[in-house]
Amino acid sequence: MGMSKPRRLGAVAAAAISVLVLAACGGSGGTTSGATGGKVDGTGKTLNVLMNVSAQYPQEQQAWFKEMGTKFKAETGADIQWETFATANDEMTRIQTSVVSGQGPDVYGLGTTFTPTAYSTGAFVKLGENEWNQLGGKDKFVPAALGISGPDESNHIGIPFVSRPFVMAYNTELLAAAGIDKPATTWDEFTAQAKKLTTGDQYGIAVAYKDNFDPWKYIWGMSIQAGNPLIDGDKVRLDDPITKKAYETYFGWVTKDKVVDPASVGWANPQALAAFAAGKAAYFPMTSPLSIPALDASAVKGKYKYALMPTVPPGETSNPSAGKPASSILSGDNLVVADYSKQKDLAFAFIKMITEKDVQLNYFKVFGQLPANQAAAKELASNEVIAPALDSGAKSVATPFSGAWGDVQLSLTNVVVQSIPDLSAGAVSDASLAQRLKDEQTKSQTALDRAKK
Repeated sequence: MGMSKPRRLGAVAAAAISVLVLAACGGSGGTTSGATGGKVDGTGKTLNVLMNVSAQYPQEQQAWFKEMGTKFKAETGADIQWETFATANDEMTRIQTSVVSGQGPDVYGLGTTFTPTAYSTGAFVKLGENEWNQLGGKDKFVPAALGISGPDESNHIGIPFVSRPFVMAYNTELLAAAGIDKPATTWDEFTAQAKKLTTGDQYGIAVAYKDNFDPWKYIWGMSIQAGNPLIDGDKVRLDDPITKKAYETYFGWVTKDKVVDPASVGWANPQALAAFAAGKAAYFPMTSPLSIPALDASAVKGKYKYALMPTVPPGETSNPSAGKPASSILSGDNLVVADYSKQKDLAFAFIKMITEKDVQLNYFKVFGQLPANQAAAKELASNEVIAPALDSGAKSVATPFSGAWGDVQLSLTNVVVQSIPDLSAGAVSDASLAQRLKDEQTKSQTALDRAKK
Protein backbone atom coordinates (compact mmCIF):
# COMPACT_ATOMS: atom_id res chain seq x y z
CA MET A 1 0.00 0.00 0.00
CA GLY A 2 1.33 3.45 -0.88
CA MET A 3 1.88 6.23 1.57
CA SER A 4 -1.42 7.75 2.65
CA LYS A 5 -2.25 11.41 2.24
CA PRO A 6 -1.86 12.13 5.97
CA ARG A 7 1.62 10.59 5.94
CA ARG A 8 2.70 12.67 2.97
CA LEU A 9 1.35 15.72 4.72
CA GLY A 10 3.08 14.54 7.87
CA ALA A 11 6.44 14.76 6.13
CA VAL A 12 5.67 18.31 5.04
CA ALA A 13 4.41 19.21 8.48
CA ALA A 14 7.54 17.81 10.09
CA ALA A 15 9.73 20.07 7.99
CA ALA A 16 7.66 23.06 9.03
CA ILE A 17 7.21 22.22 12.68
CA SER A 18 9.98 24.42 14.05
CA VAL A 19 8.51 27.35 12.15
CA LEU A 20 5.08 26.55 13.53
CA VAL A 21 6.26 26.56 17.10
CA LEU A 22 8.00 29.90 16.68
CA ALA A 23 4.95 31.35 14.95
CA ALA A 24 2.70 30.09 17.72
CA CYS A 25 4.91 31.67 20.36
CA GLY A 26 4.45 34.99 18.60
CA GLY A 27 0.67 34.73 18.86
CA SER A 28 -1.52 35.12 21.90
CA GLY A 29 0.82 33.18 24.14
CA GLY A 30 -2.17 31.47 25.71
CA THR A 31 -4.09 34.62 26.56
CA THR A 32 -7.19 36.16 25.10
CA SER A 33 -8.13 39.76 24.71
CA GLY A 34 -11.55 39.72 26.28
CA ALA A 35 -12.69 40.21 29.83
CA THR A 36 -13.30 37.22 32.08
CA GLY A 37 -16.99 38.02 32.38
CA GLY A 38 -19.79 39.72 30.52
CA LYS A 39 -21.22 39.35 27.07
CA VAL A 40 -19.01 39.04 23.99
CA ASP A 41 -20.14 41.15 21.06
CA GLY A 42 -19.64 39.24 17.83
CA THR A 43 -22.07 41.17 15.64
CA GLY A 44 -21.18 40.70 11.98
CA LYS A 45 -18.60 37.99 12.71
CA THR A 46 -18.50 34.26 11.92
CA LEU A 47 -16.87 31.61 14.09
CA ASN A 48 -15.49 28.57 12.25
CA VAL A 49 -15.94 25.31 14.18
CA LEU A 50 -14.64 21.87 13.15
CA MET A 51 -16.18 18.75 14.71
CA ASN A 52 -16.34 15.02 14.10
CA VAL A 53 -19.28 13.97 11.95
CA SER A 54 -21.80 11.76 13.75
CA ALA A 55 -22.13 8.66 11.59
CA GLN A 56 -24.84 7.19 13.82
CA TYR A 57 -26.97 10.30 14.21
CA PRO A 58 -26.35 12.55 11.19
CA GLN A 59 -29.79 14.19 11.13
CA GLU A 60 -29.72 14.81 14.86
CA GLN A 61 -26.27 16.37 14.54
CA GLN A 62 -27.43 18.76 11.84
CA ALA A 63 -30.38 19.74 14.03
CA TRP A 64 -28.00 20.32 16.95
CA PHE A 65 -25.73 22.45 14.78
CA LYS A 66 -28.72 24.58 13.82
CA GLU A 67 -29.93 24.86 17.41
CA MET A 68 -26.49 25.85 18.73
CA GLY A 69 -26.06 28.34 15.87
CA THR A 70 -29.33 30.03 16.81
CA LYS A 71 -28.42 30.06 20.50
CA PHE A 72 -24.95 31.47 19.80
CA LYS A 73 -26.39 34.17 17.55
CA ALA A 74 -28.77 35.22 20.33
CA GLU A 75 -25.97 35.31 22.90
CA THR A 76 -23.20 36.98 20.87
CA GLY A 77 -24.62 38.24 17.59
CA ALA A 78 -22.14 36.01 15.70
CA ASP A 79 -22.80 33.20 13.23
CA ILE A 80 -21.19 29.75 13.21
CA GLN A 81 -19.73 28.08 10.15
CA TRP A 82 -19.67 24.33 10.86
CA GLU A 83 -17.17 21.94 9.30
CA THR A 84 -16.83 18.21 9.92
CA PHE A 85 -14.31 15.41 9.50
CA ALA A 86 -15.25 11.76 9.09
CA THR A 87 -12.09 9.73 9.74
CA ALA A 88 -8.93 9.77 11.84
CA ASN A 89 -6.99 10.47 8.64
CA ASP A 90 -9.19 13.51 7.99
CA GLU A 91 -8.66 14.64 11.57
CA MET A 92 -4.88 14.45 11.24
CA THR A 93 -4.93 16.17 7.87
CA ARG A 94 -7.00 19.10 9.13
CA ILE A 95 -4.68 19.66 12.07
CA GLN A 96 -1.59 19.55 9.87
CA THR A 97 -2.82 21.69 7.00
CA SER A 98 -4.42 24.36 9.18
CA VAL A 99 -1.40 24.61 11.43
CA VAL A 100 1.02 24.81 8.51
CA SER A 101 -1.03 27.49 6.79
CA GLY A 102 -1.89 29.41 9.94
CA GLN A 103 -5.54 29.60 8.99
CA GLY A 104 -8.62 27.44 9.30
CA PRO A 105 -11.08 26.64 12.08
CA ASP A 106 -11.15 28.79 15.20
CA VAL A 107 -12.32 25.88 17.33
CA TYR A 108 -11.46 22.21 16.81
CA GLY A 109 -13.38 19.34 18.35
CA LEU A 110 -10.78 16.57 18.61
CA GLY A 111 -10.84 13.02 19.86
CA THR A 112 -8.86 12.95 23.08
CA THR A 113 -6.13 10.79 21.55
CA PHE A 114 -5.33 13.54 19.04
CA THR A 115 -4.84 16.18 21.73
CA PRO A 116 -1.12 15.31 22.14
CA THR A 117 -0.62 15.78 18.39
CA ALA A 118 -2.30 19.18 18.56
CA TYR A 119 -0.28 20.11 21.63
CA SER A 120 3.02 19.16 20.00
CA THR A 121 2.54 21.79 17.28
CA GLY A 122 2.51 24.63 19.81
CA ALA A 123 -0.22 26.20 17.70
CA PHE A 124 -3.16 26.04 20.12
CA VAL A 125 -4.01 28.29 23.05
CA LYS A 126 -2.67 27.18 26.41
CA LEU A 127 -5.28 27.58 29.10
CA GLY A 128 -4.42 29.96 31.89
CA GLU A 129 -6.56 31.43 34.64
CA ASN A 130 -8.15 33.96 32.27
CA GLU A 131 -9.26 31.26 29.81
CA TRP A 132 -10.68 28.99 32.52
CA ASN A 133 -12.59 31.96 33.95
CA GLN A 134 -14.08 32.70 30.53
CA LEU A 135 -15.33 29.10 30.46
CA GLY A 136 -16.92 29.29 33.91
CA GLY A 137 -14.00 27.93 35.95
CA LYS A 138 -11.86 24.81 35.78
CA ASP A 139 -13.95 23.14 38.49
CA LYS A 140 -16.90 23.20 36.09
CA PHE A 141 -15.44 20.07 34.46
CA VAL A 142 -15.22 16.45 35.61
CA PRO A 143 -11.64 16.14 36.95
CA ALA A 144 -10.99 12.79 35.20
CA ALA A 145 -11.98 14.36 31.88
CA LEU A 146 -8.98 16.68 32.20
CA GLY A 147 -6.61 13.70 32.23
CA ILE A 148 -5.53 14.15 28.62
CA SER A 149 -5.91 17.92 28.25
CA GLY A 150 -2.16 18.40 28.33
CA PRO A 151 1.11 16.83 29.50
CA ASP A 152 0.64 18.23 33.01
CA GLU A 153 -1.76 20.45 34.96
CA SER A 154 0.15 23.60 34.04
CA ASN A 155 0.05 22.97 30.31
CA HIS A 156 -3.50 22.28 29.17
CA ILE A 157 -4.93 23.03 25.73
CA GLY A 158 -7.88 20.61 25.69
CA ILE A 159 -11.23 21.64 27.14
CA PRO A 160 -13.38 18.57 27.83
CA PHE A 161 -16.60 18.45 25.81
CA VAL A 162 -17.90 14.91 26.25
CA SER A 163 -16.69 11.70 27.85
CA ARG A 164 -16.98 8.47 25.91
CA PRO A 165 -15.61 5.55 27.96
CA PHE A 166 -16.01 2.27 26.12
CA VAL A 167 -18.03 -0.68 27.34
CA MET A 168 -19.72 -3.65 25.73
CA ALA A 169 -23.44 -4.11 25.28
CA TYR A 170 -24.84 -7.61 25.74
CA ASN A 171 -28.20 -9.18 25.01
CA THR A 172 -29.49 -10.45 28.35
CA GLU A 173 -31.94 -12.90 26.78
CA LEU A 174 -29.35 -14.52 24.49
CA LEU A 175 -26.82 -14.94 27.29
CA ALA A 176 -29.46 -16.46 29.58
CA ALA A 177 -30.62 -18.85 26.85
CA ALA A 178 -27.02 -20.04 26.43
CA GLY A 179 -26.68 -20.62 30.17
CA ILE A 180 -24.22 -17.74 30.64
CA ASP A 181 -24.89 -16.01 33.94
CA LYS A 182 -22.50 -13.08 33.61
CA PRO A 183 -20.49 -11.30 30.91
CA ALA A 184 -16.90 -12.33 30.28
CA THR A 185 -14.08 -10.57 32.15
CA THR A 186 -11.11 -11.99 30.18
CA TRP A 187 -10.64 -12.00 26.41
CA ASP A 188 -10.28 -15.80 26.34
CA GLU A 189 -13.56 -16.18 28.22
CA PHE A 190 -15.11 -13.64 25.84
CA THR A 191 -14.13 -15.72 22.81
CA ALA A 192 -15.33 -18.93 24.47
CA GLN A 193 -18.70 -17.39 25.29
CA ALA A 194 -18.97 -16.00 21.76
CA LYS A 195 -18.55 -19.51 20.34
CA LYS A 196 -21.33 -20.75 22.60
CA LEU A 197 -23.55 -17.87 21.50
CA THR A 198 -23.01 -18.41 17.77
CA THR A 199 -25.72 -20.47 16.10
CA GLY A 200 -27.36 -20.23 12.69
CA ASP A 201 -27.56 -16.59 11.67
CA GLN A 202 -26.95 -15.45 15.26
CA TYR A 203 -23.37 -14.54 16.12
CA GLY A 204 -21.56 -14.11 19.39
CA ILE A 205 -20.08 -10.72 18.56
CA ALA A 206 -20.92 -7.71 16.40
CA VAL A 207 -17.64 -6.15 15.25
CA ALA A 208 -16.85 -3.45 12.68
CA TYR A 209 -13.50 -4.26 11.06
CA LYS A 210 -13.73 -1.43 8.54
CA ASP A 211 -14.65 1.28 11.02
CA ASN A 212 -12.48 4.39 10.91
CA PHE A 213 -11.97 4.61 14.67
CA ASP A 214 -12.70 1.33 16.49
CA PRO A 215 -10.15 -1.34 15.43
CA TRP A 216 -6.99 0.17 16.91
CA LYS A 217 -8.63 0.45 20.34
CA TYR A 218 -8.87 -3.34 20.64
CA ILE A 219 -5.17 -3.70 19.88
CA TRP A 220 -4.18 -0.93 22.28
CA GLY A 221 -6.39 -2.36 25.04
CA MET A 222 -5.13 -5.92 24.77
CA SER A 223 -1.54 -4.69 24.49
CA ILE A 224 -1.56 -2.45 27.55
CA GLN A 225 -3.40 -5.10 29.55
CA ALA A 226 -0.51 -7.44 28.76
CA GLY A 227 2.19 -4.89 29.61
CA ASN A 228 3.05 -3.30 26.26
CA PRO A 229 2.32 0.48 26.30
CA LEU A 230 3.13 0.77 22.53
CA ILE A 231 5.26 3.85 23.23
CA ASP A 232 7.90 3.02 25.81
CA GLY A 233 10.22 5.96 26.37
CA ASP A 234 12.13 6.48 23.13
CA LYS A 235 10.89 3.27 21.51
CA VAL A 236 7.70 2.33 19.69
CA ARG A 237 6.66 -1.29 20.26
CA LEU A 238 4.24 -2.11 17.46
CA ASP A 239 6.16 -5.19 16.33
CA ASP A 240 6.20 -6.65 19.86
CA PRO A 241 4.87 -10.24 20.20
CA ILE A 242 2.19 -8.90 22.59
CA THR A 243 0.84 -6.61 19.89
CA LYS A 244 0.95 -9.39 17.32
CA LYS A 245 -1.08 -11.65 19.61
CA ALA A 246 -3.67 -8.88 20.02
CA TYR A 247 -4.12 -8.70 16.24
CA GLU A 248 -4.29 -12.49 15.99
CA THR A 249 -7.07 -12.53 18.60
CA TYR A 250 -9.00 -9.71 16.96
CA PHE A 251 -8.65 -11.14 13.45
CA GLY A 252 -9.30 -14.65 14.74
CA TRP A 253 -12.90 -13.87 15.64
CA VAL A 254 -13.75 -13.83 11.94
CA THR A 255 -11.07 -16.11 10.44
CA LYS A 256 -10.65 -18.88 13.02
CA ASP A 257 -13.36 -18.72 15.68
CA LYS A 258 -16.19 -17.83 13.25
CA VAL A 259 -18.02 -15.86 15.95
CA VAL A 260 -18.74 -12.76 13.88
CA ASP A 261 -20.75 -12.29 10.71
CA PRO A 262 -18.33 -12.55 7.74
CA ALA A 263 -19.97 -9.38 6.39
CA SER A 264 -18.49 -7.47 9.34
CA VAL A 265 -15.20 -7.28 7.45
CA GLY A 266 -16.86 -4.47 5.49
CA TRP A 267 -18.81 -2.94 8.36
CA ALA A 268 -18.41 0.41 10.07
CA ASN A 269 -19.72 0.94 13.60
CA PRO A 270 -23.34 1.74 12.57
CA GLN A 271 -23.65 -1.64 10.81
CA ALA A 272 -22.35 -3.51 13.88
CA LEU A 273 -24.76 -1.55 16.06
CA ALA A 274 -27.62 -2.41 13.70
CA ALA A 275 -26.81 -6.13 13.89
CA PHE A 276 -26.85 -6.07 17.69
CA ALA A 277 -29.99 -3.94 17.73
CA ALA A 278 -31.74 -6.50 15.52
CA GLY A 279 -30.89 -9.31 17.94
CA LYS A 280 -28.40 -10.87 15.51
CA ALA A 281 -25.44 -10.69 17.91
CA ALA A 282 -25.11 -11.35 21.63
CA TYR A 283 -22.23 -8.95 22.31
CA PHE A 284 -21.46 -5.50 20.91
CA PRO A 285 -18.05 -4.47 22.28
CA MET A 286 -16.30 -1.11 21.89
CA THR A 287 -19.47 0.90 22.27
CA SER A 288 -20.58 3.57 24.70
CA PRO A 289 -23.83 5.19 25.88
CA LEU A 290 -23.73 6.76 22.42
CA SER A 291 -25.65 3.63 21.38
CA ILE A 292 -28.52 4.15 23.86
CA PRO A 293 -30.82 6.19 21.58
CA ALA A 294 -30.53 3.60 18.81
CA LEU A 295 -30.92 0.58 21.10
CA ASP A 296 -33.91 2.03 22.91
CA ALA A 297 -35.62 2.44 19.54
CA SER A 298 -34.83 -1.14 18.47
CA ALA A 299 -35.93 -4.74 18.98
CA VAL A 300 -33.58 -5.13 21.97
CA LYS A 301 -35.08 -2.34 24.05
CA GLY A 302 -35.24 -3.62 27.62
CA LYS A 303 -33.16 -6.67 26.65
CA TYR A 304 -29.66 -5.21 26.78
CA LYS A 305 -27.23 -4.05 29.41
CA TYR A 306 -23.72 -2.64 29.46
CA ALA A 307 -20.69 -4.23 31.11
CA LEU A 308 -16.98 -3.50 31.30
CA MET A 309 -15.04 -4.96 28.42
CA PRO A 310 -12.58 -7.73 29.36
CA THR A 311 -9.57 -6.35 31.21
CA VAL A 312 -7.36 -9.48 31.09
CA PRO A 313 -5.31 -9.98 27.89
CA PRO A 314 -5.53 -12.95 25.53
CA GLY A 315 -3.85 -16.09 26.82
CA GLU A 316 -3.96 -14.97 30.46
CA THR A 317 -6.23 -15.49 33.46
CA SER A 318 -4.94 -12.37 35.21
CA ASN A 319 -2.94 -9.30 34.25
CA PRO A 320 0.84 -9.75 34.09
CA SER A 321 2.81 -7.66 36.57
CA ALA A 322 3.49 -4.96 33.97
CA GLY A 323 -0.05 -5.01 32.63
CA LYS A 324 -2.86 -2.60 33.43
CA PRO A 325 -6.51 -3.71 33.73
CA ALA A 326 -7.60 -0.95 31.37
CA SER A 327 -11.32 -1.08 30.63
CA SER A 328 -11.11 1.69 28.02
CA ILE A 329 -8.91 4.39 26.63
CA LEU A 330 -9.48 7.73 28.34
CA SER A 331 -11.93 8.63 25.65
CA GLY A 332 -14.06 11.54 24.60
CA ASP A 333 -13.74 14.83 22.77
CA ASN A 334 -11.70 17.88 23.67
CA LEU A 335 -12.17 21.38 22.29
CA VAL A 336 -9.09 23.41 21.42
CA VAL A 337 -8.74 27.00 20.23
CA ALA A 338 -6.33 27.83 17.41
CA ASP A 339 -3.64 30.31 18.41
CA TYR A 340 -3.91 31.93 14.97
CA SER A 341 -7.59 32.72 15.57
CA LYS A 342 -8.45 36.40 15.68
CA GLN A 343 -11.73 35.57 17.45
CA LYS A 344 -10.58 33.92 20.65
CA ASP A 345 -13.18 35.66 22.81
CA LEU A 346 -15.93 34.31 20.57
CA ALA A 347 -14.28 30.88 20.60
CA PHE A 348 -14.32 30.73 24.39
CA ALA A 349 -17.87 32.08 24.52
CA PHE A 350 -18.93 29.24 22.20
CA ILE A 351 -17.15 26.60 24.27
CA LYS A 352 -18.63 28.00 27.48
CA MET A 353 -22.09 27.74 25.92
CA ILE A 354 -21.83 24.10 24.82
CA THR A 355 -20.26 22.96 28.11
CA GLU A 356 -23.02 24.37 30.31
CA LYS A 357 -25.07 21.88 32.35
CA ASP A 358 -28.36 22.07 30.43
CA VAL A 359 -26.72 21.87 27.00
CA GLN A 360 -24.62 18.89 28.12
CA LEU A 361 -27.61 17.03 29.55
CA ASN A 362 -29.52 17.57 26.33
CA TYR A 363 -26.51 16.38 24.30
CA PHE A 364 -26.50 13.17 26.36
CA LYS A 365 -30.22 12.72 25.77
CA VAL A 366 -29.85 13.09 22.00
CA PHE A 367 -26.48 11.42 21.38
CA GLY A 368 -25.78 9.29 24.47
CA GLN A 369 -22.44 10.98 25.15
CA LEU A 370 -21.56 11.49 28.81
CA PRO A 371 -21.21 15.09 30.02
CA ALA A 372 -17.84 16.61 30.83
CA ASN A 373 -19.71 19.20 32.89
CA GLN A 374 -19.39 18.08 36.50
CA ALA A 375 -22.89 19.15 37.61
CA ALA A 376 -24.47 17.37 34.62
CA ALA A 377 -22.44 14.21 35.24
CA LYS A 378 -23.52 14.10 38.89
CA GLU A 379 -27.14 14.31 37.82
CA LEU A 380 -26.69 11.13 35.76
CA ALA A 381 -24.80 9.20 38.44
CA SER A 382 -27.90 7.32 39.58
CA ASN A 383 -28.76 6.07 36.07
CA GLU A 384 -28.43 2.27 36.28
CA VAL A 385 -28.10 1.81 32.53
CA ILE A 386 -24.99 3.98 32.24
CA ALA A 387 -23.42 2.96 35.59
CA PRO A 388 -21.00 0.53 33.86
CA ALA A 389 -19.88 3.34 31.54
CA LEU A 390 -19.21 5.60 34.50
CA ASP A 391 -17.25 2.74 36.11
CA SER A 392 -15.32 2.26 32.87
CA GLY A 393 -14.51 5.96 32.81
CA ALA A 394 -13.00 5.67 36.28
CA LYS A 395 -10.94 2.64 35.17
CA SER A 396 -9.83 4.08 31.84
CA VAL A 397 -6.17 4.57 30.99
CA ALA A 398 -4.89 7.48 28.92
CA THR A 399 -3.04 6.80 25.70
CA PRO A 400 0.54 8.15 25.67
CA PHE A 401 0.76 11.93 25.67
CA SER A 402 3.19 12.09 22.78
CA GLY A 403 3.25 14.18 19.64
CA ALA A 404 3.81 10.90 17.79
CA TRP A 405 0.70 9.19 19.13
CA GLY A 406 -1.48 10.29 16.21
CA ASP A 407 0.94 8.52 13.84
CA VAL A 408 1.08 5.42 16.05
CA GLN A 409 -2.71 5.32 16.17
CA LEU A 410 -2.90 5.56 12.38
CA SER A 411 -0.31 2.80 12.06
CA LEU A 412 -2.40 0.52 14.29
CA THR A 413 -5.37 1.24 12.03
CA ASN A 414 -3.33 0.77 8.84
CA VAL A 415 -2.49 -2.81 9.81
CA VAL A 416 -6.21 -3.57 9.91
CA VAL A 417 -6.92 -1.66 6.68
CA GLN A 418 -4.16 -3.55 4.88
CA SER A 419 -5.51 -6.86 6.22
CA ILE A 420 -9.12 -6.37 5.03
CA PRO A 421 -8.61 -8.30 1.75
CA ASP A 422 -7.06 -11.20 3.69
CA LEU A 423 -9.90 -11.15 6.23
CA SER A 424 -12.38 -11.28 3.35
CA ALA A 425 -10.52 -14.30 1.97
CA GLY A 426 -10.66 -16.04 5.36
CA ALA A 427 -7.12 -15.82 6.74
CA VAL A 428 -4.31 -13.42 7.56
CA SER A 429 -0.99 -15.22 7.24
CA ASP A 430 1.63 -14.97 9.96
CA ALA A 431 4.15 -13.62 7.46
CA SER A 432 1.80 -10.92 6.18
CA LEU A 433 0.91 -9.74 9.68
CA ALA A 434 4.53 -9.71 10.76
CA GLN A 435 5.57 -7.67 7.72
CA ARG A 436 2.77 -5.14 8.20
CA LEU A 437 3.74 -4.67 11.83
CA LYS A 438 7.38 -4.25 10.84
CA ASP A 439 6.52 -1.62 8.23
CA GLU A 440 4.29 0.35 10.58
CA GLN A 441 6.87 0.02 13.35
CA THR A 442 9.39 1.82 11.13
CA LYS A 443 6.95 4.61 10.26
CA SER A 444 5.87 5.09 13.86
CA GLN A 445 9.44 5.04 15.17
CA THR A 446 10.34 7.74 12.68
CA ALA A 447 7.41 9.82 13.94
CA LEU A 448 8.49 9.35 17.56
CA ASP A 449 12.12 10.25 16.79
CA ARG A 450 10.88 13.38 15.04
CA ALA A 451 8.61 14.28 17.98
CA LYS A 452 11.49 13.89 20.45
CA LYS A 453 13.67 16.45 18.63
